[in-house]
Amino acid sequence: MMLRTNSFIRKRMISLATTATVGATSLAFAHGPTPAHHTHAPLVPIQYVSDRPDPGDEAPFLAENDAAMNKMMADMTVKPTGDVDRDFVAMMVPHHQGAVDMAKAELKYGHNEQLRRLAQEIVVTQQQEIAVMRLAVGDRLPPSVASPTRPATVSSPPSMSQDAMAMSGNAASHP
Repeated sequence: MMLRTNSFIRKRMISLATTATVGATSLAFAHGPTPAHHTHAPLVPIQYVSDRPDPGDEAPFLAENDAAMNKMMADMTVKPTGDVDRDFVAMMVPHHQGAVDMAKAELKYGHNEQLRRLAQEIVVTQQQEIAVMRLAVGDRLPPSVASPTRPATVSSPPSMSQDAMAMSGNAASHP
């Protein structure tokens, strides 16, 4: 039996709330623009961190994060297929990959060891969740790649958490 800490539960709830919000927004964008008579306020362009004034030494980090967010948002806009499960995975995989890409930028440029450990955990858990989602809809997994903090010659896949293994086991038994 695995005990869940308040911190774990809080993080999971935030993750689920973010996932639901991003999925609903992506689905709304996929259905096309809202008619003008439904718009209550003028649309304000999203200002990413890299659009703000920045110190020169942070510019590469901000550029990588901006690229990751732009790619994530573009890739999450999918045309509905009529298969809710596939549409969900099509939107969520880029969302999780965006988190991986942003965490890799923290690993590359960050200095705070606590945040670097968190970023490494994000990379591993988000990749596990991507694998679980792809397996659940019958997609093949891409080849494994090295961890961003290890040399490229190391190519062992990350071990799956208990939750991820249980989810992938359920996916395999329910085609």
